Amino acid sequence: MKTLLFILFSLCFSLNLNADSLFGSEVKWDRHSLIIGGHRVAAVMGEVHYSRIPADEWATEIKKMKEGGLTMLACYVFWNHIEELENQWDWSGQRNLREFLGVCKQEGMPVVLRMGPFCHGEVRNGGIPDWVIQRGVKTRSEDPEFLSLAERLYRQIFTQVQGLQWKDGGPVIAAQFDNEYGGRASYLLSLKRIALAIGFDLPFYTYTGWPKLATPMPFGEMVPLFGDYADGFWDRSIKEACGNYYKAFNFRSARASTAIASEQLKLDGEQVTDQHYPYFTCELGGGMMTSYHRRCFLYPEDAYAMAVVKLGSGSNLLGYYMYHGGTNLSSKIPNMYLNETQRCLATNYNDLPVLNYDFQAPLNEFGQRNPHYYMLRKLHLFMQDYGEQLAPMEANFPCEQDIPQGDDCHLRWSYRTCEGAAFVFVNNYERLRPLSAKRGIQFNVCGIKFPQKPMTIPSGTTCIFPVNIDGIRYATAQLIACREGKIYLEQIPGIATEICIDGKTLKNLKPKGTEVPVYKNIYLLDSKTAGQLFLKEVPQPKEEGCQFTKQREPQGERSITIGAKKVAEEPTDSDFETLAAIYTIDLPENIHNGLMQIDYRGDCARLYADGQLLDDNFYNGRPFQYALWRLPEMTKKLELRILPLQKNMPIYFPREADTQETGEQVKKVTVLY
Repeated sequence: MKTLLFILFSLCFSLNLNADSLFGSEVKWDRHSLIIGGHRVAAVMGEVHYSRIPADEWATEIKKMKEGGLTMLACYVFWNHIEELENQWDWSGQRNLREFLGVCKQEGMPVVLRMGPFCHGEVRNGGIPDWVIQRGVKTRSEDPEFLSLAERLYRQIFTQVQGLQWKDGGPVIAAQFDNEYGGRASYLLSLKRIALAIGFDLPFYTYTGWPKLATPMPFGEMVPLFGDYADGFWDRSIKEACGNYYKAFNFRSARASTAIASEQLKLDGEQVTDQHYPYFTCELGGGMMTSYHRRCFLYPEDAYAMAVVKLGSGSNLLGYYMYHGGTNLSSKIPNMYLNETQRCLATNYNDLPVLNYDFQAPLNEFGQRNPHYYMLRKLHLFMQDYGEQLAPMEANFPCEQDIPQGDDCHLRWSYRTCEGAAFVFVNNYERLRPLSAKRGIQFNVCGIKFPQKPMTIPSGTTCIFPVNIDGIRYATAQLIACREGKIYLEQIPGIATEICIDGKTLKNLKPKGTEVPVYKNIYLLDSKTAGQLFLKEVPQPKEEGCQFTKQREPQGERSITIGAKKVAEEPTDSDFETLAAIYTIDLPENIHNGLMQIDYRGDCARLYADGQLLDDNFYNGRPFQYALWRLPEMTKKLELRILPLQKNMPIYFPREADTQETGEQVKKVTVLY
């Protein structure tokens, strides 16, 4: 069993029982993992953009992220959010990084700052202000003028960070320089030298490991972080299941993905990166945005299967992008928005919604908990409680690593082992390619063959089995947590639970919940209970209908143009003014704390209050949502504008979307509260 010291450390890290003793403790890394306060950790990091969330919601949302099992946050600092107009720095309101970091400190949440100058994040120009580009500076280079501008940016960021670095007992544990950069390492090193000279002094520094740098990074200067996605709004194709996204569901030793940012980066194959670095990710798809030309629809199983595959492939830091969605800031420049479009001056490969950045993440645009919030959470509890044991385990790949798309000939599995103990990782799931049940399965790991009789792994199953862990010789159930001497396991749907312990083999066990053990200190849970384990409250929203009235029929079809990057361009403000169908929505009394859901069918929709644009939505089959608590209290009526579907649109719509061109566009409007 784990030592009392480790249990206390785990609780401190995950439950904030004494955050002050965590912040400022020694942080190191080796080829396996982070080592914090002398203990190995398998960290869980989630991306959230403070400037895309109102400041008065930060504390609530960070609590939700922490309850979801995160032990770190990652956050871009978008340059054009704080200096959109030259020399007019704005750190006020939801741009107030220092205030956000203060909330993170209060909640005991370490932060990795992704400081740019270039961030991407589907922000206009990747976050680089228009005025920088218009000046003709060679961006993302060692041009002295650009490095001088980068120094100005970093000095401003330091005013927000000073006194809140890890060494000061603050939450800022690391920084990333630039993003998705494939040039000479000397540029990234120049950014690091600038940061150090200003006063940044952090336990470690990072860069994105894709694409491969043109010249080598000296060892130890920055830790490369990787990622993978189940689908990509950026793909040029308008077909289902395109690209190399299927590889994210195969256990493999290669770390770099050939699917990330494939519209703009030339990715030169998968690399088994320097094994002297730990395997960390910062962009494991927690969901996916919809671009105008590609309306991705993500499933909870996509994120969960990818996470288990990365863990089984040797990763000891799962970093999700995004973990929490958000809403773009309004531009300070008239008639301009801060979303990425093909008409931007730079980083113009995709047309994204004007305001909406929900990303179909575990926590969506307004903090609503999606199903994979709970699904991933049980994995995160496991990483908190078993991370120290998992971290030094080496990954082994008994299955073929380069499995073609849709190939159903293999059971995809791996195992990680150290000193006679192991975890077996199984993934019989591939997005949009149903895999068959695999029969006659027995594993032989660490000299232990299990289960006693061959079993069947159902289609769609993703799970982890323990071998010689916490006194359990093996189990065909998934370890979730170990707290106060109690061991919690999840029964995997469709797999009979068999536990070998104390020289006994317990078979056909049934879940009894958190109050009744199935054997001594062992508790068996169903999947829903496992995902909600230790949560004090799970929201059970009520629903109330809203009245809506059609005020205007669609006024015709728009001409869909193909943009500079050879994909369809999104509608303009004028299109919504002149062509859209118009509905009014009457808000029920006293539910301004609710989440409105608009079940509609169309091309795109926008929501207004008193002529002000509140949010927008590219239709992909999911409802258009809006947080009514962000409205002025006296608001009684909203206006919804919908552009209709058209024939032969050069757009990928998922199978879940209703693309019939006839019939009523709005099906129903409800409020969850």
